[in-house]
Amino acid sequence: MNMKSNTPLFAIAGILIAMLVILSAYTVDQRQVAIRFRFGEIVEVITKPGLHLKAPLIDTIGVYDARIQTMDPKDAQRIQTKEKNNVLVDTYVKYRIVDVQKFKVSTGDFAKAELRLSQSVNDDLRAEFGQRTLAEVISGEREKIMKSLREKVDRDARSIGIEVIDVRLKRVDLVPNILSDVYLRMDSERKRVANELRSTGSGEAEKIKADAERQRDIIIAEAYREAQKIKGEGDAKASQIYAQAYSRNAEFYSFYRSMEAYKSSFRSKSDVMVMDPSADFFKYLKNPGKGK
Repeated sequence: MNMKSNTPLFAIAGILIAMLVILSAYTVDQRQVAIRFRFGEIVEVITKPGLHLKAPLIDTIGVYDARIQTMDPKDAQRIQTKEKNNVLVDTYVKYRIVDVQKFKVSTGDFAKAELRLSQSVNDDLRAEFGQRTLAEVISGEREKIMKSLREKVDRDARSIGIEVIDVRLKRVDLVPNILSDVYLRMDSERKRVANELRSTGSGEAEKIKADAERQRDIIIAEAYREAQKIKGEGDAKASQIYAQAYSRNAEFYSFYRSMEAYKSSFRSKSDVMVMDPSADFFKYLKNPGKGK
């Protein structure tokens, strides 16, 4: 009877023990770090994953993600360069918790931590861009700017228990009104370059044309000189042949020359000559048999 009467008590005791164990045990994932609080005070930081125990009803556990986080603001920031040009800068930050106790005391959650990081990034961005020209921030020193940003933001983030792994410039653009002015300047510059090229091309074309004309005149002059030389040699050869023919038979030569003169003089029916019939020009017409 005593055993049977004590059974409910054992059951209640077992349930209480089980509840006590359940309330005392908690687990920490390998991707997390935890803090054990007692009456609101931090008594332990748990970085080792696995099953852990706490004082039930007295201790509370705060769990935080220890993985790398990404802060990617939706809106780009308007920053001024050294020449007072406004640019839109879009960034993102990679960070993680390295000191969970300091993180809890200084911020307590990721939203507040990212607000602090955002302010630090914006301040350092303005400092870096204010020392550089537009060309430098767009392409020339982009890597140098990101490296400097990461180092400066990381130094500030360490005070709230965060390590900044990387800061990246996703986009650096001119603001719309400046962008239109830049396009106009680019268009004007391209037109100026095009006009210079056209002018240079026209000058080169005139130069080539003048050189070609000079070469043509030289070739024509040389050809004329060569032609005159050949003609002179031909005339000399003809005179030599005429002289040889005359020396062999003067009468035949005279007759041949007269026939040539007749042919040239009476080439056309409209040709008219007024001469004395007794002139020597007609001697072979009068005496065609002479000189056989």
